[in-house]
Amino acid sequence: MPEQGQGVGNPQADDIGGEDSPRPARVVAVANQKGGVGKTTTAVNLGAAMAELGKRVLVVDLDPQANATTGLGIDTRSLENSTYDLLLRDVATEDCIEATSVRNLFLLPATIDLAGAEIELVASFSRESKLRRALDSVRGDFDFILIDCPPSLGLLTVNGLTAAEEVLVPIQCEYYALEGLGQLLRNLDLVRANLNPKLVMGMIVLTMYDGRTKLSQQVSEEVRAHFGDRVSEVVIPRTVRLSEAPSFGQPITVFDPTSRGAIAYRELAKEVLPHAQRGLGPGSGLADSHPGGPGSGRNSPSPGEDGGDPDQSAPAT
Repeated sequence: MPEQGQGVGNPQADDIGGEDSPRPARVVAVANQKGGVGKTTTAVNLGAAMAELGKRVLVVDLDPQANATTGLGIDTRSLENSTYDLLLRDVATEDCIEATSVRNLFLLPATIDLAGAEIELVASFSRESKLRRALDSVRGDFDFILIDCPPSLGLLTVNGLTAAEEVLVPIQCEYYALEGLGQLLRNLDLVRANLNPKLVMGMIVLTMYDGRTKLSQQVSEEVRAHFGDRVSEVVIPRTVRLSEAPSFGQPITVFDPTSRGAIAYRELAKEVLPHAQRGLGPGSGLADSHPGGPGSGRNSPSPGEDGGDPDQSAPAT
């Protein structure tokens, strides 16, 4: 099993198989069929923030683009095994997990090979449950497993939803980001009815929030009015530093620990950790509803609402 600390972060080794996790990991799918809403950014940086708090975290990259893998500093060309091998070649889960440079943070990486998995999985036995069975063998080694789902509703995403206990949904603070939410809820109902009856929609996270625009404020109010306390109190600001961090192969908590993005994800981690599974269950009726017009919910927290955003407007130094 790989050792940690070969690059940035805490240089202490930390192997799979520790005895600090008395209960099986809480498995959370980070999902939204719309692309560009911050799924990978949230999976990587929320995982890193949880690891900072002493939780053992496994990030599962289920996206053929492998952005979570490169964003955590793993070179996809040097990998022996990946999620593709886990799903299609029945390679042991322990042999696919890679250590990252952040203590307590591990990765189940993806490569471009995963792009063909949708077609190859069609002929597989119990194809929707392959990831769940693979993760069962390591759930006792972690506190949290975060699954970064691709921006689609194909077999890879279905595997992620079938393996998860709850879904964390990032929503970009722009109007079109709301358009696919009703469809996502309907698909969660289908997965719940046919594959994973324990699945709930856990937390909605507002991302790319710009307090200088009325649109961000209106979207925030609308989502809060519709989903109430299922929406995180913390909003993730739109900042240049968050966009730059993946190109250095580092989570924001390492790349710029004092930036507003790093602070926001640390606060989100503190909110997610005690968050009970209060999600939408069968018969909630929300899958057929759609936010319509600015709501009157709680005001968002205030990143950027003073009109100034040094992370956003200033060049990196």
